[in-house]
Amino acid sequence: MEALETALVYWEDALAAYTAVGTGGVALTSQEEAEFTALLQRVIDDAYSLQDQCEHLFLHQHSVLFRSSSVTPVPSDIQGEALERRTLTSASSYESFVSASGDIADLRDLEEYDEAQYPLYFVALKQHEEEGGIPYRDVRTERVRCSSDLEYICKVHCIRLACQLLFAQEEVKEFFATSGRQIIGDLLVRSAKDPKDALQAYDDMLEYLAECDWASVEAELHGRGVKAMTFYDIVLDFILMDAFDDLEDPPSSVTAVVQNRWLSNGFKESALSTAVWSVLRAKRRMLKYQDGFIAHFYDVSEHLSPVLAWGFLGPDENVKELCVFFKDQIVGLIQDLFSFTNVRYTTVEELAEDVMTLTRERFETIAQRLAL
Repeated sequence: MEALETALVYWEDALAAYTAVGTGGVALTSQEEAEFTALLQRVIDDAYSLQDQCEHLFLHQHSVLFRSSSVTPVPSDIQGEALERRTLTSASSYESFVSASGDIADLRDLEEYDEAQYPLYFVALKQHEEEGGIPYRDVRTERVRCSSDLEYICKVHCIRLACQLLFAQEEVKEFFATSGRQIIGDLLVRSAKDPKDALQAYDDMLEYLAECDWASVEAELHGRGVKAMTFYDIVLDFILMDAFDDLEDPPSSVTAVVQNRWLSNGFKESALSTAVWSVLRAKRRMLKYQDGFIAHFYDVSEHLSPVLAWGFLGPDENVKELCVFFKDQIVGLIQDLFSFTNVRYTTVEELAEDVMTLTRERFETIAQRLAL
C-alpha cells in the first residue's frame, strides 16, 4: 500500500506535467497527449479505487480478515469478486451466505418479526432477495445491535428512503446545518478552543454544497465506498462512525506519546495535534479532487479532530467526559434508528417522522449538556 501511494504521487505528477499548457510541460501532439492523459487518468482512478479496497480489506476492523474464526473464511478465488461488488447477491447467494455465517437466519422464520407489523422492512428484504442485493459500504451489525448482517443491510435501505424524504424539505436541511454548527462551536468552546476558524470552515463547506455539482460529489464519495447520497451514508456512517472507529484504535505512535508519564500535558496535547494535522495533510495531498467535498471536510477536521483526539485519548477528564458524552449520544441515536422498538418500519413517511423526532431529542440533549 505504501508503494501504491508512492506510485500515485508519480502518476499525478506525470499527469500534471503532460497536461501543462504554456508552463514548460512535455511537448506532445494533441492526439498523443489526449490519448496519453486519458489512459493515465484511468490508471489513477483505478489506483484510488484499489487503494480504497485495500484499506477495507487489510486495515478496517470489519474486514473479513478480522472476523471471528467461527465464521467460515471466504475462499480466495472469490475474494476479488466480493471486493468489487460489496453487496450480498440474490436469493441463492443469500442461502450460501446464511450457511457460511451460521448466526444469520431468514427473519421471516422468527416469530418476533411480523410482516404485517413491519411492512417497509419486508419490502427491503424482498428487494434484497429478488433484485440482486442492497449495496452497502460497511457492516455495523454489532454496533447498531441488529440480530444479523441481513437485518442491518435491509434497515440501511429503509433509513436511506426516510433520509431522502426528509432532506427534500428545506426546513430539515436548515435544522441539520444549524445544529451541526452549534454542536461544533459549543464543543470547541467547552474545550477552551476558539471556534471562529472552525465555524468559518464549516460555513464554507455548506456554501460549497449549496453551489457544487452534486455529480462530482457523488463520484468523489463513491471512490470512498459511499453507496448512496443520504445523511446516514455520508454523515453518520462515513464521517462520524469511521471517526469513532479510528479513535478506538489509534496508532501506537499516538498512544505512546499520550501515555508517557514523563511528558507534560501541554506537550502531549501539542504533539497529538501535530500528529493529527500531519495525517490530514497527507490525506489531503492524495485527494483526487483538491477543492471537493472531502477537502472542505478536512478543513473542518483540522480544527475539530485534534480536540476529539485529545478528549478521547488524553488525560483531561473534563474534555474526555464531553467527547464520550457526544459519542454516546450519536451512537445511541444510530442504535435507535435500527431498532424495531424505537422507530416504525411501516411506511417511509412514518419512519422519517420517527427519525426526525429522535434526532431532535438527541440534539436537544447534546445542546443542553454542552451549555452547562
